[in-house]
Amino acid sequence: MKEEIVKIQQEALARIAEVTDRRGVEDARVAILGKKGVLTMAQTGMKDVPKEDKPVVGQLLNDARKAITEALEAKLAEVQALADKAAVAGVDLTLPARSLPMGGLHPLTIIRDEAIGILRRMGFALAEGPEIEDEFHCFDALNTPEDHPARNEKDTFYFDSGKLLRTHTSSVQIRTMEKQCPPVRIIAPGSAYRRDEIDATHLSVFNQLEGLYVAKDVSVGDLKGTLEYLLRALFGADTEVRFRPHFFPFTEPSFEIDVKLKVSGQEPRWVEIAGCGMVDPAVFAAVDKERGGEPCYEGMTGFAFGLGLDRLAMIRWGIRDIRALIENDVRFLSQFQ
Repeated sequence: MKEEIVKIQQEALARIAEVTDRRGVEDARVAILGKKGVLTMAQTGMKDVPKEDKPVVGQLLNDARKAITEALEAKLAEVQALADKAAVAGVDLTLPARSLPMGGLHPLTIIRDEAIGILRRMGFALAEGPEIEDEFHCFDALNTPEDHPARNEKDTFYFDSGKLLRTHTSSVQIRTMEKQCPPVRIIAPGSAYRRDEIDATHLSVFNQLEGLYVAKDVSVGDLKGTLEYLLRALFGADTEVRFRPHFFPFTEPSFEIDVKLKVSGQEPRWVEIAGCGMVDPAVFAAVDKERGGEPCYEGMTGFAFGLGLDRLAMIRWGIRDIRALIENDVRFLSQFQ
């Protein structure tokens, strides 16, 4: 059997040396080391080898298998190198590669980051909260009565559990006030959800940036100055801004803010971009009640505002249709790179 093993090894190495491709390497491996390969079949004869010869024969088998395996690996590397060389034959590898198109930030990301940067420099800190909310944080704590239209399932996305997709990021303001006493100065960017009919100026999912400032002796003048500074920092010193009296359950007095949209080829028109006002004392009372213990918002004043980031983008770049911001049209998005 010793002679048989030596012969198998010699013939196997000779066969491997003549192989010229990957298929040939695999065929040789199966023929020699496979389940029915010649070396594997020879190994089954160990049961007939005399006991005193088994150590020597076993060592020969191990040495043969090792030598054949190393030869197969070396041949595979050799034929792969030849195949790689053939694949690039005639190709000038010194030529510069084709340049790949560079991506860029989405316009909503650009306007959001700029607005956050401006407000951060004014002392506002970032805050966040869940997008799936309960009615207390989204409505009750914000002085919104049960019969208010915003609480109707025709206007708000409700789950069977009674929870809902937040209709504004004002819920983040409530959660922040529950955790800390004044002074509070935060901004809360994020998504909001409403059952709005989708058209040129409305989406059912939109992006908000809400702010809250609570301390002693905060005034309407502080509110107006903050928002005018923000909007003119975003759109230019000559930006036209107007405040219109309005009603919100959670602020009193309340205002809507319009900015004049100027689009090439169209008459300038006012576009509503924000709601704001002085925080209603009922909101402070609800927060203190939920907090329990010693009230810390009693006697405080503050203002709150909510900006539509989608509308800000429309004004900044003169976008006629808000739907362009969600259609992922590369021709549109490439303008902002």
